Amino acid sequence: MSDTLGTDMVSGRQSQGTPRAGDADGSASPASPRAAARRRGRAMMRLEIAFLSGPAIIMFLAFVIFPVALAAYYGFYRWHGYGPPTEWVGFNNYKLILEDPAFHDVMKHTFMILGLSLVVQGPLAIAMALLLNQKIRGRSAIRVLIFVPYIISEVIVGTGWSLMLPESGALNGLLSNAGLGFLGADWLADPDLAIWTLLGIITWKYIGFAVILMLAGLQSIPDELFEAAAIDGASYWQIQRRITLPLLGPTIRIWAFLSIIGSLQLFDLVYIIWGPDVAGIAGTSTMAIYMDAQGRSAGNYGYGSAIAVVMFLISLVVALIYQRFVLRRDLRGAVTEGTNR
Repeated sequence: MSDTLGTDMVSGRQSQGTPRAGDADGSASPASPRAAARRRGRAMMRLEIAFLSGPAIIMFLAFVIFPVALAAYYGFYRWHGYGPPTEWVGFNNYKLILEDPAFHDVMKHTFMILGLSLVVQGPLAIAMALLLNQKIRGRSAIRVLIFVPYIISEVIVGTGWSLMLPESGALNGLLSNAGLGFLGADWLADPDLAIWTLLGIITWKYIGFAVILMLAGLQSIPDELFEAAAIDGASYWQIQRRITLPLLGPTIRIWAFLSIIGSLQLFDLVYIIWGPDVAGIAGTSTMAIYMDAQGRSAGNYGYGSAIAVVMFLISLVVALIYQRFVLRRDLRGAVTEGTNR
């Protein structure tokens, strides 16, 4: 009887320590359906992300990355735009670009336009936005009038100004009829005036976009902050300096970034008003104008492709530096780090 009892106890311990059939790891069976459901959920989420972002990624690769890679490829050849490129020149095109004094001049013009656009348009847009943020009569109509030039096509803007600003144009005629003929000048061809003429046209064309951005930033600032500062005895200018401008900082930085990229790529207005030949003489030629003149117009598409690659690299470096040192605080605030649960 004792032998039988011992055998039963040993067999009981063995049955308790041995996983049951159908329970491979000895864990509770309800956990497996939950794990499978989580895996299915993650798979569906990845599939949804791929479905929604896939078309945008394909378009980006097809119309941004692929053209840049193709331009870099053609930049190593002397190619005239038809047939496969066969005359390999290596880095000679890039060497010619960096050694060309004309390219140095257009770089100087481009960065001059960039700096002047920031210095002129930024304070002017903030001042106009502060004015239009007040309750004044005709505020909506003024906002529309300021924004209208931005939505007009560059072709129309360039054609209109090219008709008004020559020596025999409408502006000099208006000054002459007003008894101010001594102020007349050749606004487009005079190298001492042409760059300032271009700056004025750019400001007139794009100031509306800057004002709208600043107004959006101003309207996102709670009115309670201004009321509390006024109760504490702060003056109007102290409120603007201590409250408005710091809280408007992210909007100003985003606008400045867009203005920088637009200035580096400036082409259409200069091409329509001056053309590639006159722009070089008048001192308004930009890197994009130089690329068109030396590439497409000259029939040297390999050299033009190399210029396009250099422009891309300059824009990329400027954008990365700006993001690293200027937009860092805004990007850091927009990123939410995951937490371990």
